[in-house]
Amino acid sequence: MKKVLAGIDIGGTKLAVSLAFCTGELTILEKISTDTPSSPKEAVTFFIQSIFQLMKKYHVKEVDSIGISCGGPLDSKNGIILSPPNLPNWDRIDLFTPLQEAFGSPVALQNDANACALAEWQWGAGRGVGNMIFLTFGTGMGAGLILNNQLYSGTNDMAGEAGHIRLEEDGPEGYGKRGSFEGFCSGGGIARFAQEVVLGELEKGRIPAFCKDKDHIPLITAKTVALAAHEGDSTAQWIYEQVGRKLGRGIALLVDILNPERIVIGSIYSRQQQLLEPMVMEELKKESLPQALKVCEIVPAELGEQIGDYASLSVALQHLKVQPDMKAYTKTFVNRKGKMGYEVD
Repeated sequence: MKKVLAGIDIGGTKLAVSLAFCTGELTILEKISTDTPSSPKEAVTFFIQSIFQLMKKYHVKEVDSIGISCGGPLDSKNGIILSPPNLPNWDRIDLFTPLQEAFGSPVALQNDANACALAEWQWGAGRGVGNMIFLTFGTGMGAGLILNNQLYSGTNDMAGEAGHIRLEEDGPEGYGKRGSFEGFCSGGGIARFAQEVVLGELEKGRIPAFCKDKDHIPLITAKTVALAAHEGDSTAQWIYEQVGRKLGRGIALLVDILNPERIVIGSIYSRQQQLLEPMVMEELKKESLPQALKVCEIVPAELGEQIGDYASLSVALQHLKVQPDMKAYTKTFVNRKGKMGYEVD
């Protein structure tokens, strides 16, 4: 049976609304995006207007489920966004009420790591397994956990905060903690780590190919270091070797504790697998239990740049699977409140 899904992807710089048909496979019809406004009220208006615009264009009378992907912290049960660091002014913003009132459809909210985990599990590199971990390894380092064929989000949506694990007593800062998993294994963390390394190299009179002087240190990024590593710069290669070792050490903890069948790693790992994989596997063989490692695959994510679209839509689909009766409940709730203020022409 065909389901109509709407997805809302909330980022610090961009908002996106997608409409899709799902018949097992997902067909994304169209996406509308805009810059993220400072006002949550403006954002909610954009969500509602965009969904109605897409419904009208594709002759859709009703949406079966609406899924939202957003950085945490958040309250997924009640649909409230709780002051994410990348969304100033978004303090205890209720998304469920306006969307349910507008569409009479069930609405679900998950943090972006959980949403990406669902997407890769349903349509990407995690298909076919019952126990999977998704690591974001992008701007930050977060984890989404699929355990026993269901998403595990913890007691108050804080499960999977792998980036907060301390791997070393000192090191680059990430997630407010020096030496953390996120400090070593994230875009910002790699840049900070490289900047510290290059400063030391320059003070010793050694000049890396990707940074000629101190004035250029602030311009170092994870990408510029990776490009230099591929071109043979020894300092850049050493930096990525250390990142790979820390990634392997962090993964080893997850392998031993959660015993997954597959770990799917996004963003930077997908782009720099050649640099990182040898060190990751070397550390895993040293640090993790052989019986647990033997049954676990480490693979790059498959959904690439579209993962944000798939993520929000996967939240919508998963909500229908877990709570198939929610649509009838939501319609009753909305009709009692009597605030349906939107219609499709």
